[in-house]
Amino acid sequence: MKVLIVDDEPLARARLRSLLEELAGYTVAGEAGDGAAALAAVDGGEVEIVLLDIRMPGMNGLEAARHLAELEAPPAVIFTTAYGEHALEAFEANAVDYLLKPVRKERLADALARARRPTLAQLNSVNDDFPGGARQQLTTRIGGRLERIEVKEVRAFVAEQKYVTIHHPGGEALIEESLKSLEQEFGPRFLRIHRNALINTAFLRGMEKSADGGWRVLLDGMAQRIEVSRRHVAELRQTLKS
Repeated sequence: MKVLIVDDEPLARARLRSLLEELAGYTVAGEAGDGAAALAAVDGGEVEIVLLDIRMPGMNGLEAARHLAELEAPPAVIFTTAYGEHALEAFEANAVDYLLKPVRKERLADALARARRPTLAQLNSVNDDFPGGARQQLTTRIGGRLERIEVKEVRAFVAEQKYVTIHHPGGEALIEESLKSLEQEFGPRFLRIHRNALINTAFLRGMEKSADGGWRVLLDGMAQRIEVSRRHVAELRQTLKS
């Protein structure tokens, strides 16, 4: 696999290059000293893994990783940094791993092995044989690993700020997609009942009045009740009747 080394320190790049040369199955595709140069180097589409420093002049590694994740075929990103406080941000940017300097050969080998697996963006770009070309599964990151959730098992999608919470038999998971795009992809299987909620009609059990006079929906396999907005009450009633 072709690996790009990105670090503003020449000595750090040299160390990573030396470690990679000791590991079978990897070729150094090039080096870059900042995030912008990294994006330019990946633009050709041949780079499969990026070893990416975080603190660099100009575009830092976190920003570069977010741009890389938006590519049609994004490379896997492994952060290599002297600072441990950016780990959460790194995994939010879809990083495969987060290595602290000085990088040990064994940790690098382990991270590279995991990078051989499909990245989160690549998994979510796969279209399965689902009606309309929609995905059969959604992929989310839980801790440092990728989890796949069957769409047919999803009870509800609930939007919260920039994330959407997936309610499914295994609990809850977050994805960074818009509710509108999910509605367009998976309708009419999912029904909008609120500006921030879609429900799977296959699990629709009923409606109940809330203490404030509004309505909430009951779903099989989900203890939480989801609020129904006034404008969607009539459509939900019709769905229950049909």
